[in-house]
Amino acid sequence: MAASTSPTLRRRRLASELRRLREQAKLTCDEVGARIGCTGSRISRIENGRLGIRPGDVHELLEIYQVAGALHDQLVQLAREARKRGWWQAYNDVLTDEMKTFVGLEAEATSIMNYEAHYIPGLLQTEAYARELFLAWRPSVTADAVERLTRVRMARQEVLAKSDRPALWAVLDEAVLQRTVGGPGVMREQLHHLLTLSEHGQVTLQIFPFRSGAYHPMGSGFIVFEFPEPQDQPIVYLENLAGGLYLEDPAEVAQCIVGFNHLRANALPDHESAALIAQVAKSL
Repeated sequence: MAASTSPTLRRRRLASELRRLREQAKLTCDEVGARIGCTGSRISRIENGRLGIRPGDVHELLEIYQVAGALHDQLVQLAREARKRGWWQAYNDVLTDEMKTFVGLEAEATSIMNYEAHYIPGLLQTEAYARELFLAWRPSVTADAVERLTRVRMARQEVLAKSDRPALWAVLDEAVLQRTVGGPGVMREQLHHLLTLSEHGQVTLQIFPFRSGAYHPMGSGFIVFEFPEPQDQPIVYLENLAGGLYLEDPAEVAQCIVGFNHLRANALPDHESAALIAQVAKSL
């Protein structure tokens, strides 16, 4: 198993392996839980990546599954690595569990496909634009939390400065450009930032213009993460008012990828998209 830089992905990889080995041993979660003195629901949460597990407990599970040798050692080591802290753990006070998972997946992805219909994607936001978005959440978010959330968003963008940065492809509805977040000055700076990122090759950026009418999959945004190791299957993230939702079922993920391919095939080409962004910026 190749090393991973994200404890989030390590935990998910370990969870998947433990589930596979339990099923291979033809045991239920309740049966395994009874053998190690816990509930079947706890085993299920571990296998879903919702609950961490200590290396010693992994060793105990592997004994039940009759796993020894190199695979045993690899999985115990993976459990140790999965317990390491990502930089985002320093922001536990303002990040939900869903968002901590999100940042961990984003840090490890080799490809990110992002469709947004309402706002600039987080990896492409200026500090001023991001702050205005968080300020819009008030009074449910305090002034201090706004600043800490803004810092997290800026820190996330460091993935675009890496030599092995992910291939980021974003498709935006024109409404994203026309919604003046934070006033003309903030929005103008944000649009110029988009042009700079696309010119430097840090993102492939396309716009779906109003004149195109209805399109598929018009509506809420989504993000597809793809990873370097074949055992780490693509994951889709959907966001709504109640929080985040992750899709991992291969059929559902494939449906989202098809939808994104439709978007980039029918949106404006990148040079026409850049011209539209520049035109909107000039009008502010």
